[in-house]
Amino acid sequence: MNMRFFRLVGFGAFGALAGAVIALPVAGTALAQTAPKTETFGRWSTLVDEVGTGEDVRKTCAASTAFLDPNGTNGTLTLAISNGDALPPDGYPTVVIAVRNKDLPTGENIPAVFGDSNGKVKTTVHASSDAGGQWMVNDKAGVTLALLRAMRRAGALDIIFADTPVATVSMDGFTKAYRSLGASCGFPTGDVAP
Repeated sequence: MNMRFFRLVGFGAFGALAGAVIALPVAGTALAQTAPKTETFGRWSTLVDEVGTGEDVRKTCAASTAFLDPNGTNGTLTLAISNGDALPPDGYPTVVIAVRNKDLPTGENIPAVFGDSNGKVKTTVHASSDAGGQWMVNDKAGVTLALLRAMRRAGALDIIFADTPVATVSMDGFTKAYRSLGASCGFPTGDVAP
């Protein structure tokens, strides 16, 4: 994701699409912004934010769901992608887990497991240095696609960082939310949500 234009912010209440993506101005550009479009699919919400840069229209598409960690702390699982990014099948949405849990490991290349009783996806995550309580999945060839497919298949997704349980997250509505991202940001969804 082009961080000059976008950053993940405000992991708050589920109703406000926790983990919304907001456009930031770039020096020397005038931005025209419309109200973001939101939809809800089961436990997932989507947000589409359009910003006219004067040269083109940038769309940021995000899907998010809220969860409670084992301590009862609110968290979010968010997917975000921009029409300025490499789109599927060349690139997939950034996957971010946000929760204020000081017991979770921080740093780079933290082992992570996502899955359920039907299968697991092993990858690594890194803690964001500029925003406490956020971990991004390290996008490796094929791993993000496998993770998105596991999310589609699972009723609930278990997330573990370095043998520490993060949460069990409901996937109710994930498939429709992912299809909505594709329709909004202009990418095919058949490889994840046929």
